[in-house]
Amino acid sequence: MSVSGAIPAPRVVVGVSGSLGSVAALCRAAGEARLRGAELWPVLAWEPPGGELAARRSPAAAVMAGEWQRLARERLVTALAETFGGDGPGSPMTALVVRGDPGRALVEIAGRDGVLVVGAGRRGRLCRALRPSVSRYCLARAACPVLAVPPSPLEAELRTAHRRNVLRLRLDLRRVREGVETVPPGA
Repeated sequence: MSVSGAIPAPRVVVGVSGSLGSVAALCRAAGEARLRGAELWPVLAWEPPGGELAARRSPAAAVMAGEWQRLARERLVTALAETFGGDGPGSPMTALVVRGDPGRALVEIAGRDGVLVVGAGRRGRLCRALRPSVSRYCLARAACPVLAVPPSPLEAELRTAHRRNVLRLRLDLRRVREGVETVPPGA
């Protein structure tokens, strides 16, 4: 609860889902929080499978909601532990698990006083049509500054390697040789 007229503490809100893009955004948000002397607020927003409408229609959803909340909390704790280890982010942190649409939740939590950091992953047309982009929603509707973190170039390399493994294609050794030849001896 804030006192009327008091200036709210600066905060950097970041969306976390456990994906590589959200981990990159989390690292960038931690750096922004340290730079600004702000508190880091990692947020994992979740919805029941099938969305809220499907959950309202199913009696099993009320029973499963606690389990889904626990799984979301575990996913957030795992993402924070894998990103920061035991050292922490280097600034005060308040982690939140919220039930609701991720874009709306992030925009609401950031409010006017925060800085919002989201991962802006590459997505194909089909994926965009089936699931709206959280980063686009935040960029269009947030009342505070929004920092969209592009995906790491390594993410595309990992997807390519995974696709080649799934399709059982041979490894392209020319690219491996080029990588080996560019490493200086003794490094």
